[in-house]
Amino acid sequence: MIPPVVVLAVGRGRATAEQALFDRYAARLRPAPRLIEIAEARGSAAEIRRREAEAMLRAVPADVDLIALDLGGEDLASEAFAARLARLAEAGRGAFFAIGGAEGLDRAVLDRAAWVLAFGRATWPHLLVRAMLAEQLYRAASLLSGHPYHRAGRP
Repeated sequence: MIPPVVVLAVGRGRATAEQALFDRYAARLRPAPRLIEIAEARGSAAEIRRREAEAMLRAVPADVDLIALDLGGEDLASEAFAARLARLAEAGRGAFFAIGGAEGLDRAVLDRAAWVLAFGRATWPHLLVRAMLAEQLYRAASLLSGHPYHRAGRP
């Protein structure tokens, strides 16, 4: 079982292929993760990150764990990711995932995060990261319930 999840993401998914993929995996989860889209800010790179961080942090309640998705984060295997989510659920805590925009996340978001997660060392488009996160959430729920979706090892 995974905890209730909210995804805070900068930008609008609209009718993109990436948003459709996010929606497809999110619909498989019970409860489905809630998506909160944060408006893209304008200005210098630092100003953009600061303004987007302020909007994100206003949306995060004190009693949930914020998990920031950032290139400098921990690169977890799917099983370790599932185990972390299971511990949050067992503790009765919700999870808010923060996905930055084109300029990334501000230090204030990274400092507030309970943990920082990376999907490898490659740079990914922020709309694609939403879809990747939704798939990993579904994979984690499948692993924890014993569903055969996840296949460990190589064929």
